[in-house]
Amino acid sequence: MTSLIDNERTKLLANALDRASTACLTVGVVAPLAAALYNFGGVTIQPWVVVLGVVIWLSGAVVLHLTARSVLGGLTQ
Repeated sequence: MTSLIDNERTKLLANALDRASTACLTVGVVAPLAAALYNFGGVTIQPWVVVLGVVIWLSGAVVLHLTARSVLGGLTQ
């Protein structure tokens, strides 16, 4: 019985990490690129700033996703 509970907790943690990676992707990559593309807010941003932000946020999303996959590797049968 404990193994089933531990597995569900492990899956819950992995899902939370994966949702956090999706949020990083949306907030840090998709939204700024859309804002830069459509010149939202009327503020001009240097392209290197957008690229640097995308790289940082995308890296964070990848790390969170890979951590979630690693957590799932700890499931027991």
